[in-house]
Amino acid sequence: MSRTEQWLDAPHDPRDPNPWLALYLDASGPLADEVKRAWLSDAASRSRQFVLPVVRPLARLAIVLIQLLKIVMPKSLTSSPVLHRLIVWGMKTFVRPEANWLILRHFHLGSQVLAFIGRNALPGQTLPSHPLKPADIDALRGDVFLQHDLNLFNFVIDLNRALGGKPIQPPQRPDFSMIEQPSLRLQDMPDRWTNFIDLQTAIEVYTPVYQLFLTDNDFWRATNSLQLDEVIAIYAATLLRKPEYLVFLNNKHPLVPLTTLRAGFRLVLHGLSTEMLHALLSRAKAEQAAAA
Repeated sequence: MSRTEQWLDAPHDPRDPNPWLALYLDASGPLADEVKRAWLSDAASRSRQFVLPVVRPLARLAIVLIQLLKIVMPKSLTSSPVLHRLIVWGMKTFVRPEANWLILRHFHLGSQVLAFIGRNALPGQTLPSHPLKPADIDALRGDVFLQHDLNLFNFVIDLNRALGGKPIQPPQRPDFSMIEQPSLRLQDMPDRWTNFIDLQTAIEVYTPVYQLFLTDNDFWRATNSLQLDEVIAIYAATLLRKPEYLVFLNNKHPLVPLTTLRAGFRLVLHGLSTEMLHALLSRAKAEQAAAA
């Protein structure tokens, strides 16, 4: 029995039901089995249970202190290359395999979702793009985290300029050719005894580090890019004629910017929202193929 899936294989006790098992067996969401198992294995870890409650308030305090430091020295410590090297080192050394796999998947899925919207909202046109498809953790060194945030804002700007103020019109037959599962494998992620930190804890730790090594403008833009989840979901739901899909997206509302203190938690929601939206697109692709 895998050390990461004890919650899945343990006997069911009606007087002490396992909450992770209940979430895994619930089929109301669209996540694929492999993704759901990885997500819940990470969430069921001792790191999330015992380390996260200690790390989260300290990380939020660090955000406040760094914000004060940025007032005095706004750009003296900024360095995206150093930031990305630190993140890569931390992921390879301390972060759980499931968390690393989900992080790498996120860039692939986000690029595919934007490509789907651009292709179907503007048939025959090509928007400027910078797709992110890191093959491994080391590939993240090339400013991938920062570029991911830039991609979201640039896409919304370029798409709506091309639309010229007109609403998106759903196509008769959506093009799903870009929607596929990344070739990333969970078993290829680092899995030493030091790799014990869960996804939520890692993100809480990385958030003040992200703030420290980026300009104040870059960090603010990065944290508020998370609220574009609702915008992207509306685009996709419109193209699919499936407004009910919006129930799976929870980062709202982009016109009411939030403070940076809860950026870590909202980043986790952003990752889950992307997985949900990609799963829904994968389901629609499969339905279209079956009906052909």
